[in-house]
Amino acid sequence: MLYDIKIYGNECLRTVAEPVTEITPEILGILDNMVETMHEANGVGLAAPQVGISKRMFVIDIGDGIVRKIINPELIELSDTVENIDEGCLSVPGIYKPVKRSVTVKIKYLNEKGEEVIEEGTELLGRAFQHEYDHLEAILFVDKISPVAKRMVSKKLQLLKKEVGKN
Repeated sequence: MLYDIKIYGNECLRTVAEPVTEITPEILGILDNMVETMHEANGVGLAAPQVGISKRMFVIDIGDGIVRKIINPELIELSDTVENIDEGCLSVPGIYKPVKRSVTVKIKYLNEKGEEVIEEGTELLGRAFQHEYDHLEAILFVDKISPVAKRMVSKKLQLLKKEVGKN
């Protein structure tokens, strides 16, 4: 089942997500639907708040043959070395701007079997971990762009908000 991806201006993107208390068949079904939705939208990652579900979980597929289903993640280590690379977001369509992120991140989470996983991510995976984790904290990538870049996209962001207001 495909979900509707919530767009910038939608309240659910600005609400801190709740922890998953139990990995139930319903939670597993939501994760499967999120993977299907992410693939259909040609995304690299998708967080539950982006589909209107306030749960601390997200999915990532960076094209390395592994589809990650991440539940209750914690960022446990961020490198001091950062890169400023263009990012986009399925919830902020049509906008791509540089965001400073740690080059390497270590994350702890539960997989869909309830097993604790500690994984280190670099490059695209590390960036995706941080980007999707931010969604759980009600932070969007446009919150992290430079003031100049923010001014450059402010009209587009206002238009997205207006569209959300119509629906």
